[in-house]
Amino acid sequence: MLIDLHNHTPLCNHAEGSIEEFVQAALLQKIDVFGFSDHAPMGFDEDYRMSFSQMANYERDVLHVKEKYQDQIKILLAYEVDFLQGYIDERVLQRNVDYFIGSVHYLGSWGFDNPEFIGEYRTQNIDEVWERYFAAITDMAKSGLFDIVGHLDLIKVFNYLPKKDVRMIAKEAIKAIKKANMAIELNAAGFRKPVGEQYPSHPLLELIAEHDIPITFGSDAHTIDHIGFLQDELRVIAKNYGYKKCATYESRDRILVNF
Repeated sequence: MLIDLHNHTPLCNHAEGSIEEFVQAALLQKIDVFGFSDHAPMGFDEDYRMSFSQMANYERDVLHVKEKYQDQIKILLAYEVDFLQGYIDERVLQRNVDYFIGSVHYLGSWGFDNPEFIGEYRTQNIDEVWERYFAAITDMAKSGLFDIVGHLDLIKVFNYLPKKDVRMIAKEAIKAIKKANMAIELNAAGFRKPVGEQYPSHPLLELIAEHDIPITFGSDAHTIDHIGFLQDELRVIAKNYGYKKCATYESRDRILVNF
């Protein structure tokens, strides 16, 4: 079974293609379960997400294709929610969805995965940056608000890698994710970025498997061509770490299926 739970829509203002076109592309890729998890609104960096007034239309449009294509593909409704202290909004968390992806895209006001602000890496101690990032991941897991960890090691996006062993930097976050009973996605977007590999890295996947943390899969699609991107490669990687099942969701309940 092919599961792809991390996909966006034009409502985030940096994706292209209609919701229906995304579904048709997923059908061509023979995806069985396809989740829309667009960037949830919040009162920060609003140009990169839908507005609160657009949530109802987003949900209506996803539920429309869910019904229209119900005999061909299972469509899920979700949000990717930025974990940023002071900006977590109950108007999002109260929505009736299948799952929430929790992600960290900001360290304070720094959008570290935005190419506009890449120069900030050269002004900081890279190990400290990584430690701050994984402290935020730890806090996100401890919040108990989310079902899936989005692109666990996104901080590597521009290939600024730590000098310390990443497993030591991430170990407390991994423990918190395990305790929170969250899943971690294998996200293909890293292959399209300067780092040139999946999120999370192989050393982190080794740690994740050791802790028996469930996984799932995501294209992190922002265009039609991204849908199902390197899905076979991701599944081979997961199997190499002993995984045979992955997570899907229904009304926040996790279901493990063979892949």
